[in-house]
Amino acid sequence: MALYLWEGKRKDQSTQKGEMEAPSEEAVRAQLQRQRITPIKVKKKPKDLFENVAFLQPRVKEENVIIFARQFSTMIDAGLPIVQCLDILFSQEDNPTFRKILKSIKDSVEGGQTLADAMKPFPDQFDNLFVNMIAAGEAGGILDVILKRLSAYMEKAAKLKRQVKGAMMYPLITLSIAVLVVIVILVFVIPVFQEMFADFGKELPAPTQFVIFLSDTVKSQIHFIIIAFVLLVLAYRQFYKTEKGRLFMDGLFLKFPIVGILLRKVAVARFTRTMGTMLASGVSILDALDIVARTAGNKVVENAVFKVRSGISEGRTMADPLLESGVFPSMVCQMISVGESTGALDAMLEKIADFYEEEVDAAVESLTSAIEPLMMVFMGGLIGGLVVSMYLPVFQLAGAVSG
Repeated sequence: MALYLWEGKRKDQSTQKGEMEAPSEEAVRAQLQRQRITPIKVKKKPKDLFENVAFLQPRVKEENVIIFARQFSTMIDAGLPIVQCLDILFSQEDNPTFRKILKSIKDSVEGGQTLADAMKPFPDQFDNLFVNMIAAGEAGGILDVILKRLSAYMEKAAKLKRQVKGAMMYPLITLSIAVLVVIVILVFVIPVFQEMFADFGKELPAPTQFVIFLSDTVKSQIHFIIIAFVLLVLAYRQFYKTEKGRLFMDGLFLKFPIVGILLRKVAVARFTRTMGTMLASGVSILDALDIVARTAGNKVVENAVFKVRSGISEGRTMADPLLESGVFPSMVCQMISVGESTGALDAMLEKIADFYEEEVDAAVESLTSAIEPLMMVFMGGLIGGLVVSMYLPVFQLAGAVSG
């Protein structure tokens, strides 16, 4: 079997391109005709010399999986068999890494595996949540509905992630620029002033002496400073990988004045959206809680959800252990309690998720509005302080002359 590139026209005269695995060019043309596509060009795809070098292959993005789920849902809804859907999606996929994954899934399904089992070997692209929902969809005969829910869920989760990243990136970029500017001033600008003040004949002001000392230290110890910074980052990463380290840092992040409120709202939105989607798809509550805990992204929240799961397995409701955890607001717990008592927990969770996603929007806007002037004041004060410190002797000299 070889891989062929093809180009053809549909009945509406629109041009379509894709790839297809087949034993010969004639087989490709025949398959296209069966799909009501008139072939224009068919040629064997040249081999990629680096196709077996994993780190040189493009990464599968979240958008690739979202588009896959949405297109797959449409095809299933149209009545196409799963294998044919996978074959079409594989042939039209531009990302070579994802194309290999889709081919492997298609081959596994053709070999008799369920779609969920065929996806399990690719946890980076299809996590436990995705696989369990696909399994529930296959068991209930509602795969198209499940795929629609999955794509909608992933789109909302991706939006949430973008909002948090956007809120965090601005201060990080601003701080990085400020540090870079300060280093340039200390290494290149301050020494020029230092030479000017060498024959000043008078003791320099304390701020100026401090800035000159700082400049000398940075110039002479810059390599040690860089090494210390790298070691500090590596030490933090190693510490965060440990159970206690992650629990400590995640708990600390949740206690930060402004950022902590945002992270707490994100945690609630993610928990309720994921739980609501899984329960509506037919996944059992214990399995759903297990998956939600492992995908929480915060160790404190993860532990709280596991306690909820343990409580439910002992016959308790979901709301009480959530309230006891101290992570989830009492309003959320009360609404979940109402959902449990009315038998509409999945719908209630979706409503809470909608509300908290709007809250995240507002929190991100407030965070950006608060951080922007603070960072401007910080940068202005830092760089302005350095400049003023170096001009103090000039002001003193000017005062002495005029006096």
